[in-house]
Amino acid sequence: MRRPDQQTTTRPTTDPAPGTGTGADADATVDAPPGKGEDQDRHPAGDLTTEAVLAPYLRGQAADFLRSLRLHHEHSAPADAGGHDAAAATRALRRAARRISGSLHTFRAALDPHWADQLRAELAWLSGVLAREHAYANRLTRLVEALHQLSGPALPAARGARAAGETAASDAQGRAALGVGAARAGALLERRLTLARTRSHSAALQALGSSRFHAVADAVALLVSDVPLAPGTTGRTPEALLEPAERAEQRLLAAVAALPPADTEPYNEAQDAAWHQARLLLRLHRYAHEVVLGGAAPALASCGHALDLHRDAVEAAAAAAAAARTPRIAPATAYALGVLHADQRHEVEAARAVFRETWPYATALTAP
Repeated sequence: MRRPDQQTTTRPTTDPAPGTGTGADADATVDAPPGKGEDQDRHPAGDLTTEAVLAPYLRGQAADFLRSLRLHHEHSAPADAGGHDAAAATRALRRAARRISGSLHTFRAALDPHWADQLRAELAWLSGVLAREHAYANRLTRLVEALHQLSGPALPAARGARAAGETAASDAQGRAALGVGAARAGALLERRLTLARTRSHSAALQALGSSRFHAVADAVALLVSDVPLAPGTTGRTPEALLEPAERAEQRLLAAVAALPPADTEPYNEAQDAAWHQARLLLRLHRYAHEVVLGGAAPALASCGHALDLHRDAVEAAAAAAAAARTPRIAPATAYALGVLHADQRHEVEAARAVFRETWPYATALTAP
């Protein structure tokens, strides 16, 4: 399995564009490998066996899952004082769940397939339930801040510049028209998304108290001491891990190569699915990189962050469009929501541009 910083005769690599920081939004922070650094030791090629690499990795993630669950129980008090710690524990719980689930998917052939499929599905359910409250809160913050920026005061014109003055006046009129509906649009979004967040919080609490969750927790607890490997896995050569990891990488490269070109329409929402798929495949590739090479893939951090921002902007634009379809809202409110939707779609395009600039492989970003 190649690293993004390795030279290769078939797919030479390029360095990320200068000035593109790795960044970290909430989900990217969740996705950071716990306790891992860029300079951590790599697994020697001869030690790439399921017993020496995959089993310890799964046991470590299972231990992180149980540790995060314990912290969540300790800090999930009714008082708001423990809210931040509880949220951090929830993010760590989701992080471990995603890593276990992703590894079960990529390295399924090296594991008991029935057990891997069942646990993977349950962990995906749990991670999805826990993610919704956080997603709605971030979406509301993003949209309210965007509304404020769009409807804020116009910049004054430069002295002695008539054309600039006319432009500033036109800009001020546009902002004034937007400001009429921005406050109501913000209030509408707050009602809708706060209600959705409250329902998601209740659903998460209900899930964490359910027999289904306790069965998942019991299965993860057993994983700490026993990783069910496939028959005949013992003593298998490194190809048992390298080949699935390579397939995960090839699926990612194919998905990126098939992404729509940069000159497509900015409001073509039918293209969003291809970008979401690339994001999921990048995540699986990163997890496989951690298993096989023993650490994170720093060169993929910036483009992973860009795809997270892309997802956030797509979902924020959809929320603005859904709010605009509310029956009997004032025209000014609908106008503000329309402007907000357009702003978020431009953010979608900006995230795609950052991804193209930071993608570390020298592959074409359009299908051949």
